[in-house]
Amino acid sequence: MDLQKPAPIQDAGPRVSELRASDADRDRVADILREALAEGRLTADEHAERVEGVLHAKTVGELEVFIRDLPAGHRRRSAPACTPVPSRPTPGAVPAEADANVVAVFSSAMRRGRWRAGRRLHAYAIFGSVEIDLSEALFEYQQVVIKAVSVFGDVQIRVPENISLRGTGGGVLGNFEVSPLDSGEPDAPVVYVDGWAVLGNVEAHPKRGRLVADILERVHDKVDRKLRKHLDR
Repeated sequence: MDLQKPAPIQDAGPRVSELRASDADRDRVADILREALAEGRLTADEHAERVEGVLHAKTVGELEVFIRDLPAGHRRRSAPACTPVPSRPTPGAVPAEADANVVAVFSSAMRRGRWRAGRRLHAYAIFGSVEIDLSEALFEYQQVVIKAVSVFGDVQIRVPENISLRGTGGGVLGNFEVSPLDSGEPDAPVVYVDGWAVLGNVEAHPKRGRLVADILERVHDKVDRKLRKHLDR
């Protein structure tokens, strides 16, 4: 009897480590390296060397090499939400008038720590710098709009890593960069960054290791107990 060896079963597709890296993948790794530098896990030279490697990495596996010895590199990524949040806030949910303004003209201004985030915040940096840190803020509303305008200035926005983040804007001889973020919880806050960078810089990124502390009053719904239990961890 002539027995033939069965053909080896081939993989249905490439492994995750073999997939081509996206800009979002590079941003994620760069954020982890930035936090590791701030925590003292990496020296300035090590950070610069790894960031240069991240910029030249072509696959997901090549990116993971630069964070495999860092604790943040082994955290499980949050499962994506079933329904992605829209790119723009719900019509009528956010008023046109700002609840607060943060202005820096030839100076610096910041809003950080334990503070209440309203529905709309305007940030203007004219030959100056503005820092908006929402990592410890109290969210009274699910949808928050930040209008950021930078003219020869710099606007830096940081948000908790378990909320959703969207951005709409652009740069005129400047840089407008918002890292899209999707929370695994459908009721988590959504921050919309809208604006322009004219010969300036506007950036919005999640702050690794920071989770939204609380969600206070909602217009229509109260906070779900399951969500609160998750956020209090």
